Amino acid sequence: MKIIAAYLLAVLGGNPSPSAEDLKHILSSVGAEADDDMIALLLAQVKDKDITELIAAGREKLATVPSGGATIAVAASADSGGAAPAADEPKKEEKVEENEESDDEMCFSLFD
Repeated sequence: MKIIAAYLLAVLGGNPSPSAEDLKHILSSVGAEADDDMIALLLAQVKDKDITELIAAGREKLATVPSGGATIAVAASADSGGAAPAADEPKKEEKVEENEESDDEMCFSLFD
């Protein structure tokens, strides 16, 4: 992902065809390691392709991927013998005591 992000940053910066050295420079500027094999693979796959077409194709593929978890709505009906939970019932709030440490215990202060 970081190599793809570096490629997209280079293109966004005005370089329509970034080289492996361009990507290595971007990655090293943020302290990330560059894998030469992965950079070569990415550059081989995007060679002579328009970035907007690649993004559009990726967006179409991403649209078919399910996102979010499956939710099940449970409704108990009177004829099935189940009892639906009362919606008017207030929820019980549990009090959670937080143990806050002072700056002296942490050995530093934000304003030193």
